[in-house]
Formats: sequence, structure tokens, C-alpha cells
Amino acid sequence: MTSLITTLLGLGGALRDRYRAVRAEPERGSVSIEQVIITLALLGIAVALVAVIANAVTSRSSQIQ
Repeated sequence: MTSLITTLLGLGGALRDRYRAVRAEPERGSVSIEQVIITLALLGIAVALVAVIANAVTSRSSQIQ
């Protein structure tokens, strides 16, 4: 039982230290958020492009007989 308490106290101390380090740098995640937004924009453009190409292929395939 003592080893469990010791492990939990050590884990709690480590988590507290990490929390303090994160709170000390408020701008830490801004690059990640910007990258997510850019990636979503590029993904949206790619989906729109695939839809346009699929529509063009479908309309041209009806002309081929």
C-alpha cells in the first residue's frame, strides 16, 4: 500500500510541475492551432477540387458512346 501512495504522490508532483510549465507559457499552442486551420482549409480545397473533377468526368462520360 505504501508503494501505491508513493507512486501516486510522485505522479501528482510531476503533473503539478507540467501544469505550472504550461501555465507559464500562454502562447505555447498557437502554432498548432494555426496549422490545424491551414490544414482544414487545404482539405476543404482538395474536397472541392475532387467534386469538380468528378462532376466533369460524369458529364463527359455521358457524351462518350
